[in-house]
Amino acid sequence: MPEADRPQELPARLLTDPEMLHACRVRDFARVFRLVKTRAGIYPSMIARRCELTPSRVGEVIAGRRQLLHMDVVERIADGLRIPGHMLGLARRSWETPQALVVTEREAPQEPEPDQQTPASLPGPDVDSILALATRTSLSTATLEAFRSSIEDYWRRDDQHGGEALRPAIVGQLRYVVGLLKESRPPSIQNGLYGIAAELARLTGWTYFDARQYNQARAYFTEALQLAKESDDRQFMANVLACMSLQATYQDKPADSLAFVTAAQDQARSALGTTPRVLSMLSMREAFAHATLGNRDSTHRAIGEAHRHFEQIGVSDPDPSWVNYFDEPKLIVDTGIAHGRLGEAATAEPLIADALRREDRTNQRGRAFHAFWLARTQLDQGKLDQACDTATQALVPASAVASERVSGHLREFYDQLAPHRQEPVALAFEARLRELLPPVSGSLHP
Repeated sequence: MPEADRPQELPARLLTDPEMLHACRVRDFARVFRLVKTRAGIYPSMIARRCELTPSRVGEVIAGRRQLLHMDVVERIADGLRIPGHMLGLARRSWETPQALVVTEREAPQEPEPDQQTPASLPGPDVDSILALATRTSLSTATLEAFRSSIEDYWRRDDQHGGEALRPAIVGQLRYVVGLLKESRPPSIQNGLYGIAAELARLTGWTYFDARQYNQARAYFTEALQLAKESDDRQFMANVLACMSLQATYQDKPADSLAFVTAAQDQARSALGTTPRVLSMLSMREAFAHATLGNRDSTHRAIGEAHRHFEQIGVSDPDPSWVNYFDEPKLIVDTGIAHGRLGEAATAEPLIADALRREDRTNQRGRAFHAFWLARTQLDQGKLDQACDTATQALVPASAVASERVSGHLREFYDQLAPHRQEPVALAFEARLRELLPPVSGSLHP
């Protein structure tokens, strides 16, 4: 199917909504179709066309007069509406593999048919070929530095605004760099390109993770691992595995989280020159995994290891650029969050509050995350006024960044606030929530 004709993905917020998840799990297609109509603007006639059903049949389903039970029909609905297979109890659908991964598997680019429209969001294969030809004889270490500089800029903008709008540009650059890898180049240049491609794949995975589109995120993280393996960059492989560990904690898969971070630590220990900062970051991810599992002693041990490694950081350590974000405020706030995950709110609160005071104010997503965590620890201790004040302040950075993970933290606090919903401070918080984030507040069903 031409790419321009492929159905668009459903909004991430709908795919992660508990009502949608339950409707898919029990195959209640009346509810699925109603949610798709109200939340994604896909009307019954469009549902019928996408799923190869008659409009009257769709209408009967929505009205509750007909059920859809045949497996071939369920598969057509999954493919037509772009509902991931696992949500409907199906095998992974072929379209769930991002198109960029098809390119990275070294398939020859196909020339588009004359009447085929190439999406404006990504460069077509003809553009990739022209760019590759133009750089074939001029690629140098300066070019690699330019790539790395652009990646740093992507990460900075991702922290400030979220990665959804950046993703087409990141994927386009990933495809371009993978195209360059097809040419024979000196080992130093080739290894540098593999590292850049791996970081672009990880960044793409991160934008999907932040949007809570976990299958796509995992596919790109896996691609990043494969690219890093080509240049035997074990520290970076450890970094990618640590990302996958963090994602598993959000998916409520703590055993997977621990397995990923254990593998990450194995990779880091087997690498030459792994720095204390990298080891500290990995120990903190291990603490998150243990805390999610409820392993108190193991969590405290991993926190201690993280601080011990951090104390060993030297001024001249050759830290990879991707770990520079893990500074002292980040260590402190993550320590607080690990204690918070264990239910140790009194220990967590001053740590998170201290880190927030010292945190870079341009990192809007981080400030929103950490402020909502602080509010939850305050509420756990019965400090309703402080919790609502902290959460209200968190709405400002939350409104500045497009992030489903931020929305998730907001929903968790809102749910925790339920017993106090009629208190004046809670009502004031909700009023401010509706003012700054009307789409999010609407999804909370207050």
